[in-house]
Amino acid sequence: MTFYGLIAVWVGVASLVTLMLMRHDKLQAGRRGRRVPERTLLGLAALGGAAGGWLGMKLWRHKTRHGRFRFGLPLLTATHAMVIIMLFLFRQM
Repeated sequence: MTFYGLIAVWVGVASLVTLMLMRHDKLQAGRRGRRVPERTLLGLAALGGAAGGWLGMKLWRHKTRHGRFRFGLPLLTATHAMVIIMLFLFRQM
């Protein structure tokens, strides 16, 4: 597998894990159960799962009142996209 393939797999897996944790946290919030710490959700988002976190936020209307999530996840998603695009462009040189 190429370097770019590994990046795609990494971002995909991180996004899927973040998406599922957002869903789990939303369900736990309704049940008053044990929640996923915000630090964990934001950490996974920063490590490549921002797109999944943003999608989870939109799908389940979770963490939409928290500025760190409302502004941070779209910003992280855009940053990750720009880095991936730049890596692809530098590959072409």
